[in-house]
Amino acid sequence: MAGPITDNLHAPRRGLTALAVAIAALVVGLALVASAPAEDLDAKLDSKKSELESAKDRKGVLTTEISRYNDQIDQLTGEVAALRTREAAVQQQLDQAEAELAAEQHDLRILRERLARTVKALEDRLVDIYMADEPTAISVVLESDGYDDALSRYEYLQRIEDRNSEIVGRVRDLRDDTAATVARVRATRDSIAAKRAELARTRQELEAREAQLDAARARSRNALARVDDHVDHLEDDVSDIEKKIQQQLMAASGVTALPAGPVQGGQAGFIWPVNGPIVSGFGMRWGRMHNGVDIAVPAGTPIRAAKDGTIAFAESEAESGGYGNFTCIDHGGGLATCYAHQSSFAITSGSVQQGDVIGYVGCTGHCYGDHLHFEVRINGSAVDPMGYL
Repeated sequence: MAGPITDNLHAPRRGLTALAVAIAALVVGLALVASAPAEDLDAKLDSKKSELESAKDRKGVLTTEISRYNDQIDQLTGEVAALRTREAAVQQQLDQAEAELAAEQHDLRILRERLARTVKALEDRLVDIYMADEPTAISVVLESDGYDDALSRYEYLQRIEDRNSEIVGRVRDLRDDTAATVARVRATRDSIAAKRAELARTRQELEAREAQLDAARARSRNALARVDDHVDHLEDDVSDIEKKIQQQLMAASGVTALPAGPVQGGQAGFIWPVNGPIVSGFGMRWGRMHNGVDIAVPAGTPIRAAKDGTIAFAESEAESGGYGNFTCIDHGGGLATCYAHQSSFAITSGSVQQGDVIGYVGCTGHCYGDHLHFEVRINGSAVDPMGYL
């Protein structure tokens, strides 16, 4: 099959349909009418795209900086958590100390009441001794009627003395307990004051760390927001310029659309992959080689296989670079057709028949508006598609 098909592929444009001839003539007129302003817009587009790439590079640098902010945020978050734990522990110690103080103050009140009662009892006893003129040990012996009476009188006197000593001892003990309790109350109050001061310092440090944490989060958000906003504006500028280029080329062409449905091509047996005006032809364009034809059609327009074949590859925008979503179909004999800037794929592998939908028109990769960039390749080298349509 390589012989006759290859001959047709390399034949001059004798196989062009009347429609293709009209389009080819249109391209020539378009180049004359739109060249100068299109060059200006293309230069602006290149400048904006360069600026956009620089902004994206800065965004990458800022992403690294934001990562440092996030590390700082993580560290501050840990410090805040530790301070909150410490605050809770100090608060618990403070609550315990205040409970102990309340208990000690209660004990102190009871001791003071008991001391007051005991002192009163001692005072009353002293008054009784004074008023009753109680006998002394000597008077008891002298006034007794014999040894037994003296012993009985002395034992009675001893019990009185023991009772008095007990009262005095109880007063002494109560005073000692009261003094010790007062000391504990003072120590507990000092401890509470220290705990309150520690709690205040902890809360102050916690507030400072939380403020630093909020500031770090704000810096992280603001840095990324500024770059995102700048990138968004540049992307809008690029989109506007691309639309202006397409509108200018369309206005210069005076063509709005070709008939709906597949349009038969020339003797090579190709059909048009989409129906629309050619807004940029094959060849040198503004100092660069343009390896295909650009056909302007709305986004989402189905793209059809120009001829039977097998999908050689279907690359995403990330893989193909400037071609965006990009499909190439192998038709055999070294002949292939390629379809660039698709918004999405309909099929990515296997055999296709002429007219099968392989994807949809879009503007992925480097483009100036929704259109199909269509190429014909012979043994990997691009040739003018108009020789085959």
